[in-house]
Amino acid sequence: MPTISLALGERSYDIHVENGALDRVGEFAYRAGLDGKIAIITDTCVAPLYAERVMKSLESAGFMPSLHVVDAGEASKNMLQAQELCSELVRAGIDRTGCIAALGGGVVGDLAGFVASIYYRGIPFMQIPTTVVAQVDSSVGGKTAVNIPEGKNLAGAFHQPAVVVIDPTTLVTLDRRTLAEGLAEAAKHAAIRDASMLHELKGLGPELSIGFSLNTIAKLPDLIARNVAIKARIVENDELETLDIRALLNIGHGIEAAVPYGTILHGEAVALGMRAALFLSERKAGLSSSDAKKILCTLQALELPLVLPDDIDTETVLKKTASDKKFRAGTIRFVLLSKAGEAGISKKITREDMAEAIEELRRPLP
Repeated sequence: MPTISLALGERSYDIHVENGALDRVGEFAYRAGLDGKIAIITDTCVAPLYAERVMKSLESAGFMPSLHVVDAGEASKNMLQAQELCSELVRAGIDRTGCIAALGGGVVGDLAGFVASIYYRGIPFMQIPTTVVAQVDSSVGGKTAVNIPEGKNLAGAFHQPAVVVIDPTTLVTLDRRTLAEGLAEAAKHAAIRDASMLHELKGLGPELSIGFSLNTIAKLPDLIARNVAIKARIVENDELETLDIRALLNIGHGIEAAVPYGTILHGEAVALGMRAALFLSERKAGLSSSDAKKILCTLQALELPLVLPDDIDTETVLKKTASDKKFRAGTIRFVLLSKAGEAGISKKITREDMAEAIEELRRPLP
């Protein structure tokens, strides 16, 4: 079983990746030092699939779990929902000695983690991610947030989990689009840190519509662990995102924010942002056309969108990109690739460069 340790002094924790790990949640929670009452926060899609297994595992380890279910979807990630959950925790008898388990995808992880960061001024929590995006990326690093009318994730806190438990078998219930958008995050990690993963990710493309084979499921823990290790090392070096080498796709964040939530999924915006970054990297950082093509071919094999719809205005994308948290004091910090698997932060990208990259996204790929 791959276990990755994330070293942050007193806030260090382990990330366990294992097929069937849902049945060991209680054991991992106990080993992480959690105790007493534990509130499982999940959503209406995940609860029928996995809540009973997780509660049974926690009860077997001596915990007293309670279940708290929110509506599935981005709309639940708001201040009112966070307040309602805090009230539920009070009624369930959760005090400062209790803890929270986030069972679900990125929305649940962000929301439950945010509640954990503010309830009784902060209580421990654990991440139990059930989507590709959450397993390879968002469950690790301590970023928690809710949305406000002015933008996504603008109210939040860094609150590291006590432990992360990843069971790749939960991915078998996901549809093709959800799987593909999650694998876009893995492709991003491959592009910036581990180019050897590109071939493996490309090979998953044909399986997305029919479901992962047993052979693939057996290999998923290793692939996910490699992604988690990349994320863990980056978090160790840049916990509060003052450098943020992962900001490969500022433009992708702008595209996602330029349309109503859910129109373009996060991973789909990641893919578009990667194409824009590759375009700029060839012109500004010496990335070879062969390396750029290798990454684009991986994204194409995963059937991710790589052409920007004409109804998304360039100026709107630029405006949303400029409001992204990864801009500092108005300075554009853009991550460019010098080669596949090697990235660096550049401050030489201008607004005009970004506009050109956005226009390039409108061109069909050859």
